[in-house]
Amino acid sequence: MRLVSSIGHAWALTYVTLVIVLLGALGLAVLVAAAVSFGPFDAWFVFGAVATYAGGALIMVARIGGYHPFPRFGAANTVTLVRFALTCVIAGLVLQTLVSSISLSPAMGWASFGLVAVAMVFDGIDGYCARRQGLSSRFGARFDMETDALLIFLLSITALTLEKAGWWVLVGGLLRYIYVAAGCVWPILNEPLRPSMRRKAISAIQGGVLATLLVPIITPPFSTTIAAIAMVLLVYSFGQDVFWILRRPTAKHAHR
Repeated sequence: MRLVSSIGHAWALTYVTLVIVLLGALGLAVLVAAAVSFGPFDAWFVFGAVATYAGGALIMVARIGGYHPFPRFGAANTVTLVRFALTCVIAGLVLQTLVSSISLSPAMGWASFGLVAVAMVFDGIDGYCARRQGLSSRFGARFDMETDALLIFLLSITALTLEKAGWWVLVGGLLRYIYVAAGCVWPILNEPLRPSMRRKAISAIQGGVLATLLVPIITPPFSTTIAAIAMVLLVYSFGQDVFWILRRPTAKHAHR
């Protein structure tokens, strides 16, 4: 009976998630349509935004049943979904600038900065909602983390294409994915990390700096300097986490 109940819960949650994800898709469609109406965007922008959202949505629907032990999707995950939809708009913008000759006008730069600023404000809300409702889960934590990582990656590409920083800015955007790839080679890196205000603060600084680089009046050498400082802090933060994991007794035992 417990197995049947568990399967029933997973299917019900998957269905609820699918409905919410489809509603999110409608919201994204409105944002994309507005951007196309008021900006010099074409099919590449639409494809980048929609394809990114579709890929994330498929993963959400497929994975939530095994990692979210609650019958509700929850306000926290809904907030993160809004952040993810906003990030998908930035994904469309990045693809547009990479494959076409379009350049980011001052108006587009300010609009993009505003969009990212909203996403970052929401980043401080989802965790609070999860704790307030008692709906914290592995799914929610991973959804939040991967949305942050994707946004930072996209912003690092934008910083490079806008010539606000050198190629090295991509290192900061790729660190999360390098860490995940390293975990496939060294499984000890997949160990859960302890909560860290240092990690949260430096991640916020990195995102805030990269978002600031969208502002037209922020130019080199100032933009290069703050991007370099933020990246060094991020590398330091990842290094601290790796060092902490390798010092754990379980890690020492695994290396014997």
